[in-house]
Amino acid sequence: MVFLVNFARVVFASLLDPIAVDFQVDEAALGAVATAAWFGSALPRVPTGYLLTKVPRHHVVLGSGGLLVGAAVFTSFSPTLPLVTLGAFLLGLSSGVYFIAANPLVSELFPGGVGRALGIHGTAAQLAAVGAPLFVVAVLVLGDWRLTFRLLAVAGVFATVAIYGAARRADLPDAGSEDRDLLGAARAQWRIVLTGVVVVGTVGFLWTGLFNFYVRYLSQVKGIAPGTGNLLLTLLFAAGVPAFFLTGRLADRFPNVPLLLGVVGGFLCCVLLLTLTGGFWPIVALTAVMGYVVHMLFPVADTYLLASLPDHHRASAYTAYSASAMIVQAGGSVVIGRLVAGGLPFDTVFLGLVGVVGAVLAAMVALHLTGRLPAGRVPGEADSSPAGETT
Repeated sequence: MVFLVNFARVVFASLLDPIAVDFQVDEAALGAVATAAWFGSALPRVPTGYLLTKVPRHHVVLGSGGLLVGAAVFTSFSPTLPLVTLGAFLLGLSSGVYFIAANPLVSELFPGGVGRALGIHGTAAQLAAVGAPLFVVAVLVLGDWRLTFRLLAVAGVFATVAIYGAARRADLPDAGSEDRDLLGAARAQWRIVLTGVVVVGTVGFLWTGLFNFYVRYLSQVKGIAPGTGNLLLTLLFAAGVPAFFLTGRLADRFPNVPLLLGVVGGFLCCVLLLTLTGGFWPIVALTAVMGYVVHMLFPVADTYLLASLPDHHRASAYTAYSASAMIVQAGGSVVIGRLVAGGLPFDTVFLGLVGVVGAVLAAMVALHLTGRLPAGRVPGEADSSPAGETT
């Protein structure tokens, strides 16, 4: 299921060109479509977190599967761009519901290796991002872009039925049974939640806009054909597969905050180099490195929060973090699209955002060095240690 819900929100990066041709629209309108999927992923997270105080996690996961199927069918038959945008929003909703329910569930199923389990879960999600551009290329040979969502709906039906069968047979944990106060958890764990929001939200703002416009950027600025650009987009996501798998293990073994801040710095260097790099093969190499580095961020951030938050606050505090961070990063595509449509070059926009995120990174490093950032769990500590009490 994680493969499908992530596919639903990243596939628009590969579909922007055929959608632009079909509806004759510019970057601003395309940015709104891509942003709708990410805003959709952000908005249900707090309501879902509240729902989890009343309903078992696996029931909510099943509900996300039903929503995915319905949204995919709706998008596949949408005759206008506003309805396609609404379909993207609904597909995003399914992913937001899923991740809020599934990530805490995964961490509770494997309390002795949270980073490893989240890394494997993230790897499965990342395989969807890797396969999406290639899948779109194959679909466009067979039909139009709408076929993508019809096939997604069919796969969603099978995945939902499979999860239902697995949940009936599994011995599910009750570690989060006392997590019944969403606002109380957010207040109690506000320091670690805010740290995650600031770091992941600002980096995600730049990253979401970058990958959604990556094919068009390569075509318009670097002179790389859209077909080749889709292959490079595939490489950008493919580099994330080993990043998820290996970084989850690193996060179990090393202090999370220095690792998190180091990843942010590495990603900013990659974006800066992208604006300065010419030539096909240097761009290929940089694409691979940038894809690996940015995808290290997510297993480290999730481990930082989920391994540090106590059982009675885990899902609710994670909801507060995830919803807030997603709202911040969701606007990346529409802002970049509007700035480019307004006449600013892609490189100027990217460099400006590197400066903004770099300023945030400098502030976070200063806070960490002065002991004012939550350190999270020390590797080897019990998973139930309260977050935010160590600095």
